[in-house]
Amino acid sequence: MAKVLYITAHPHNDTQSYSMAVGKAFIDSYTEVNPSDEIIPIDLYNEEIPYIDADVFSGWGKLRSGQDFSELYAEEKVKVGRLNELCEQFISADKYVFVTPLWNFSFPPILKAYIDAVAVAGKTFKYTEQGPVGLLTDKKALHIQARGGIYSEGPAAQLEMGHRYLHVIMQFFGVPSFEGLFVEGHNAMPDKANEIKENAIARAKDLSHTF
Repeated sequence: MAKVLYITAHPHNDTQSYSMAVGKAFIDSYTEVNPSDEIIPIDLYNEEIPYIDADVFSGWGKLRSGQDFSELYAEEKVKVGRLNELCEQFISADKYVFVTPLWNFSFPPILKAYIDAVAVAGKTFKYTEQGPVGLLTDKKALHIQARGGIYSEGPAAQLEMGHRYLHVIMQFFGVPSFEGLFVEGHNAMPDKANEIKENAIARAKDLSHTF
């Protein structure tokens, strides 16, 4: 049995968002194909994702200096404790499915906050004399992303930074398998929007059998 984190970073649901609609099709089909797997939905817009701020740095500094967690200030405890929960949950999973839109060539900022929460030295990666080494070498990940324009080819391909960022981070964590499923062009070609969406849903269902 595998544990799958279904991580969505969109304020809209599957009736309003192309990425969420394709993501739902994928995870519903995946659940049918893998009924014994545990699916854990993480809606980042409805989760407490602390930013790494002065309280967090202060709390981490105290812990590194040997102080006990119980000695932290209240705000430090809340934020540091929650960040640790998120990281431990991420490490415990076998597969990750990220669902995002393409906003301003990247993804919503709440996902960056989540990545910051789980990018922890000694847990998802480690530093060595040869450089950083990823520790999540037995995981796999998928990114489902909706793009209103065409970013898979031509000059615009160089502007897309959301999927490329996740690719770099997954490599940094040592994740050996990272795939992308893109829904693109529906804003540029509104007359074909439904066809684009349905084709992406079909590809998502197919991918659910091999992920």
